[in-house]
Amino acid sequence: MHVNLIEEVLESIWVTEEKGSSNLAEIKKHSCAEVSDEVVEELLKNKLVTIDGDDLLFTETGREQAKNVIRRHRLAERLLTDVLKRTADETEETACEFEHFLAPEITEGICTLLGHPKTCPHGSVIPPGTCCIEARKTVESVVIPLTKLEPGESGKIAYITTQSHPRLHKLLSFGFAPGLTVSVHQKTPTFIIESDKTQLALEKEIAEDIFVWKKEESA
Repeated sequence: MHVNLIEEVLESIWVTEEKGSSNLAEIKKHSCAEVSDEVVEELLKNKLVTIDGDDLLFTETGREQAKNVIRRHRLAERLLTDVLKRTADETEETACEFEHFLAPEITEGICTLLGHPKTCPHGSVIPPGTCCIEARKTVESVVIPLTKLEPGESGKIAYITTQSHPRLHKLLSFGFAPGLTVSVHQKTPTFIIESDKTQLALEKEIAEDIFVWKKEESA
């Protein structure tokens, strides 16, 4: 049986549970994939669920697998909304595709990139991952607009949200792309950033489109 179908059903069980029900009829009603008897048998066979009367309940293994699917889906929604500027409604279909193909390390990278978001664009909880737990144990750099840095402070470019191609091309032509560490040289009267002794004057509107991980000073 196709793994994508199993994951879709696990996702439906999770979402139905969030709404306060584990009823099989409710799961079938709200699932975007067909929850056939064959699918249920496959879930039971793989010890992902158990049946208690009319309820379909996760096993420990099933809950962990469903959590990972939900996490990938909702992080994909955040990526599409926050970085690619898609509306919440536009993200659903693409996020459904993403959730089946994101490797664990890519999922963690997206989560870190976005600053460990706690909810998806629809307000549903994003289950935390290893990167989120580690972030709580350390002094985590926060993804912030470049304009939040003060003169002399540095940050690594996380992403650029500008939808103006001329602006983006200007930045890229100077090598200012994700992964580059930049520092703010001055903010007034002109906003100037610097990297490897290369300085670039930016309009404030452009600087607001650049998001960075703030570099913390060593103690």
